[in-house]
Amino acid sequence: MSVPELDRGTIAADNSAAEPARSAAQDSSPPRSMRPLIMRLHFYAGILVAPFLLIATISGGLYAIAPTLEQVLYRDLLHVDSTGPALPVAEQVRAAQQLRPDLTVSAVRPASEVGETTRVLFTDPSLGESERTAVFIDPATASSTGQSVVYGSSSALPVRTWISQLHRHLHLGEPGRIYSELAASWLWVIALGGVYLWVQRYRTQRTRTRQSARLLTFDRGARGRNRTLGWHGTTGLWIAVGLIFLSATGLTWSTYAGANVGELRTALSWTTPTLDTTLGVSDTAPAAGGHDGHDGHDGHTAAVADTGALDRNIGALDRVLAAAAEHRVTEHVEMSIPADGHTAVTVTETRQPWQFVTDAVAIDPATGAVTATNTFADWPLAAQLTTWGIALHMGILFGLLNQLVLLALAVTLGTVIVRGYQLWWQRRPTRGSRRVARPPLRGTWRRLHPVTVVAVVAAAVTVGWFAPLLGLSLLAFLLVDVAVGLLRRRRSPEHSPEGTSATG
Repeated sequence: MSVPELDRGTIAADNSAAEPARSAAQDSSPPRSMRPLIMRLHFYAGILVAPFLLIATISGGLYAIAPTLEQVLYRDLLHVDSTGPALPVAEQVRAAQQLRPDLTVSAVRPASEVGETTRVLFTDPSLGESERTAVFIDPATASSTGQSVVYGSSSALPVRTWISQLHRHLHLGEPGRIYSELAASWLWVIALGGVYLWVQRYRTQRTRTRQSARLLTFDRGARGRNRTLGWHGTTGLWIAVGLIFLSATGLTWSTYAGANVGELRTALSWTTPTLDTTLGVSDTAPAAGGHDGHDGHDGHTAAVADTGALDRNIGALDRVLAAAAEHRVTEHVEMSIPADGHTAVTVTETRQPWQFVTDAVAIDPATGAVTATNTFADWPLAAQLTTWGIALHMGILFGLLNQLVLLALAVTLGTVIVRGYQLWWQRRPTRGSRRVARPPLRGTWRRLHPVTVVAVVAAAVTVGWFAPLLGLSLLAFLLVDVAVGLLRRRRSPEHSPEGTSATG
């Protein structure tokens, strides 16, 4: 639930226009209840963080369907009508080289099905980080269907890249990533808080009133704020698991929390193994740390090319591809093309719909011998789950079905956010007033057991350390709350029911 459930904790139905004007001090929560504290946190996080969430939701919905948009918009590059047998991969690569003799070829993605094009990738010093130039080749005729800049390990085309960077950092570069990390950091907090508030409201209604309590559905006959609250709470409950998943996977790509995730995975030996490509060494070395990126570039760095060695490596590509197939590394693969004679050719299975395994092998192009393997089944479970989670978040793991579910989740979250702001507006003192509604009850710390207070503070500090933007923004909320409380007390000390404690 992305914007605060602004119910004051009252149990009676909110059918009158005057209900939102009730004193902020009123609350029916039992003593020692966590509900007022969570409600106040839900309120501030929802009001202040929801704009970031809304931006991430809209861009995320677009990103979810980007793989399908890419297939439609770039059909002329990605597909051909030729149905004849495919020419040798080496011949296709050399055809692409003739079109871009000014660049050094670095990898190739052979067509895996009839009607697909082969994607020959070149290192281009004029492009940005993680970008390469791709020449698309008809595998049956070795003619080109066109060229384009591609990005990252998924070799995304321009429209998909543009949407990805919008979602990731609003095209503002590294500083813009603060917005997405802030949204991902708070999403799980808001979702869990909303679930708690909605379930508590349901339990209270069921035990203390004569009204029929609803948990998984809302009353279609309700009007006004009750109808808004029903939609906000019920819908938020239904999508909570999806929101927590998006928050968790999104944090792995973030700058600050993501670095902590990488360090934790390294400490627990949960990192994704990497393939040793040095000829003569067959061990699989663990990754140095870090985490998989949104569309991160997998080590495609510029190097001084040895023309003779590069040409020999290109000539061996078909033998390498056959050797990889013997180790069950087949179908959609990317083959690196080293520019020297002491690096193995790697054949890596790429992320594709309904493909749950991404094996890789390193092969000596001179002999066709496999020098190292990286088998998905041998990865740590955490590394496997991370890979699946990334593919699911990107809308790849289950293809179009995956994308439609993510799009539906984004649209639904957008409505929950809007309904949350609508609740805030409907709670203002009078219907004819332009004043905004007051926050939920202040002074909730004093109602909690000291042990509970210590536990909450310890949890907040721990989570704030692991997700720094969450911790800093939580501290900012607290300081603002303290300042507002002091200001209100100075203005009306004799009538202030809220006191000076900014707790909640």
